[in-house]
Amino acid sequence: MPEILNVQGLETQFKTYDGVVHAVNGVDLVLNEGETLGLVGESGCGKSVTVTSILRLIPSPPGKVVAGTAMFQGRDLIAMEDEELRQIRGSQISMIFQDPMTYFNPVLTMGKQIAEPLAIHLGVTKKEAEARVVELLNLVGIPNPHERYKDYPHQFSGGMRQRAMIAMALTCSPQVLIADEPTTALDVTIQAQIVELVKELRDKLGMAIIWITHDLGIVAGLADRVSVMYAGYIIEEAQVKSLYVEPRHPYTIGLLGSLPSLSKSRKERLTSIEGIPPVLFRKATACPFAPRCAYRVERCLKENPKLIEVGLNHRAACWVDTDTRKERS
Repeated sequence: MPEILNVQGLETQFKTYDGVVHAVNGVDLVLNEGETLGLVGESGCGKSVTVTSILRLIPSPPGKVVAGTAMFQGRDLIAMEDEELRQIRGSQISMIFQDPMTYFNPVLTMGKQIAEPLAIHLGVTKKEAEARVVELLNLVGIPNPHERYKDYPHQFSGGMRQRAMIAMALTCSPQVLIADEPTTALDVTIQAQIVELVKELRDKLGMAIIWITHDLGIVAGLADRVSVMYAGYIIEEAQVKSLYVEPRHPYTIGLLGSLPSLSKSRKERLTSIEGIPPVLFRKATACPFAPRCAYRVERCLKENPKLIEVGLNHRAACWVDTDTRKERS
C-alpha cells in the first residue's frame, strides 16, 4: 500500500524548572493508506506527544520539536507555515482526544461545534452544515440526530460525547484519523462499542488511523500493525499477529504477560514489570529499559540499541535474542 504519512527522526523536548524533558527521541513512523497503526505503551512513554508534535499542537513554550520530519503527501508538517498547517488540521488529518468534555465548549450547542470545521475548511452554508452534521450524528449512532443537534455537551453521556467527537473529526472526510486513547474514560461496554464503530467507519470511508492506547487488548482486534513505545523511543514494531504470537522485545513480552487470557489457567498468575519508567531529564545513552529487564547483558547498560530486523516486517531494539537469551552479534 502507498504510504500517506512518513515520520522520521522526530524529537520533542519540554523545558521545565527541573531541566529539559526528552519526551520523544528520534521516533520513526510510517502510515499507509487505509491502514490502522496501533501506538502502544504505558503512560508517559511519549505516545500522545508524538502525534501532537506531528500536528504541532504541543504548547510552545515549554514544548518544542527540535528535530525530525513528518511528510504528508510530499509536504513536511513540521516545517510548513502555520496557516498552511491549519488548512490540513481538522480537514485532511483529524484527531479524537481522550476526554471530549474537556474539548467541547459547554456554552455552545453540539451541532454548532461539530459544524465548525465545515465552515473553516469548506465554506458551506449554515443549512448545508446542519444537514451534514445530522448525517454524521446518525452515522456514528446517535439517536434522534435532529434533536441532539441542538443539545449542549452536558446533555450527552460520556459515550455519546465520544461519538460526537468522532463525528466532528469526520466532518471533512479526513484521509488520516488520529485517536488518542479515545476509550480511556469509558466503561468496558462503551469501549467495545466505540472500537466497533471506528472499525466500521474505517472500512466504509477508507481512512488511515493511528490508534494510541496503553491497552494491548484493544489493539489486537483493531490494528494492522503495532508500534510499541518506551521512554520516548519505538522499541518494537510488527504486524499485529506477529507481535502477539512472537514478541521480540522484553518490554513487549512483559506487557503481553500482564494481559488476562482465556488460554491461561486459573492458577497461572499474571506477570508484572519490575521497577518504574526512567526520568527523561537526560537522553538515554544505554538501553532505557535495561534497569527493569530480566534479559539484560552488560552491553545493555552501555549502548542504546537501534531497531533491527528480527523477522518478516518485524523489528525490535534489543541487544538480546529473547528466544535464545543470547546476545546478538
